[in-house]
Amino acid sequence: MTIATTLPGPPKGGPYVRARLGSIDLLRGLVMIVMVLDHTRDYVHAGGLTGDPTNLATTTPMLFMTRWVTHYCAPIFVFLAGAGAYLQHSRGMATRELSRFLVTRGLWLIVLEATVIRITTWFNADYSFLINLQVIWTLGVSMIVLAALIHLPLGAVAGIGLTMILLHNAFDGIRVASWQGPGSPVPPVAAKLWILLHQPAEFFPVLGDGSPLVFVIYPLVPWIGVIAVGYAFGAIYTLDPPRRRTVLLRTGLGLIAAFVAIRATNLYGDPRPWSPQSSVLFTVFSFVNTTKYPVSLMYLLMTIGPALLALAWFESRRASRVEQIVTRVGRVPLFFYLWQWPLAHGLAVALSAAAGKEIGWYFTSPPAVFAAVPPAAGFDLPVVYVCWVVVLTVLIPLSLWFARVKERNPAWWLKYL
Repeated sequence: MTIATTLPGPPKGGPYVRARLGSIDLLRGLVMIVMVLDHTRDYVHAGGLTGDPTNLATTTPMLFMTRWVTHYCAPIFVFLAGAGAYLQHSRGMATRELSRFLVTRGLWLIVLEATVIRITTWFNADYSFLINLQVIWTLGVSMIVLAALIHLPLGAVAGIGLTMILLHNAFDGIRVASWQGPGSPVPPVAAKLWILLHQPAEFFPVLGDGSPLVFVIYPLVPWIGVIAVGYAFGAIYTLDPPRRRTVLLRTGLGLIAAFVAIRATNLYGDPRPWSPQSSVLFTVFSFVNTTKYPVSLMYLLMTIGPALLALAWFESRRASRVEQIVTRVGRVPLFFYLWQWPLAHGLAVALSAAAGKEIGWYFTSPPAVFAAVPPAAGFDLPVVYVCWVVVLTVLIPLSLWFARVKERNPAWWLKYL
């Protein structure tokens, strides 16, 4: 990962990239479509909220792969957000203007996480549970930090991001005491800060005992590093296409090789070591079963490397009709993200009600929801895939409509959707 030494400098005296890049939008659209599969599984699958599909002792090959393939979504989404910020800069947006946009966009994402996403995720407005701190909040905070970083030289931005990505697993052993529930000690401010930065799957009250709860799913480190490296890597798109494809291919292959070599040693880069299993297939599963919370170095090498190869491949061929549709979907990522929650959640409620299953838990917030899921909740995995297709059947045309609205209307506020 020697990005800082190979990148061209930031734009001086004029834009380098004038048009949207279809390859980036296509990749973003693909991972968004895959993302819907994961969230549909959460609501529809038996054990969606209470089971672990990557637990090799209990999973099946199809269930493992259904979850594992969605690991590509968040890293690519955040990485491309950074690259997109650089491309705005290269199209002529001044550094100060871009910085202001990143701050306001980041704050808007945090507000959406605490309002629209929070309500549609749990179908209630009981703010004794305040918020899930997941990918949109992380992206929002990362954008705010990036707003400051872009005032530095591009090599410094890349260096800060790479340092965070490469070194953060050295701190995996540092853990603060978890909050144990009402009546137990509330973590001090320093402990809460560490949870927000690097310790996932933790609840804690915002203030004292009895105050609203937050649930930290996505700690900020190393996502801030991912968006910073993505921003620096955006400079690759100021190169001529043949050279750009060469850089994408070599870097992508290098990241994949680094993943295989480092992962094989089990020495560093992931707190979950791999081990031989009862079959070759499950041994491979163990090898690629890297840690997402917080996202590990191995996880990022495993996902960003193939993403760069995909970008190079997309540039080398003419897009099919289906790919053109996915590309247009990739141009309205936030709109798509916001609508997939009520669609997937609502379909799960309707399907369960039609099957005579209990549906009250669909309207319950964490942490109570995990105990409220009845034993007979959910459906088999094939039903999940059918529901995924149904959600996409509604969501893709809706997103294409909104993409046309954005193309016809240059209103400033549409940049925030």
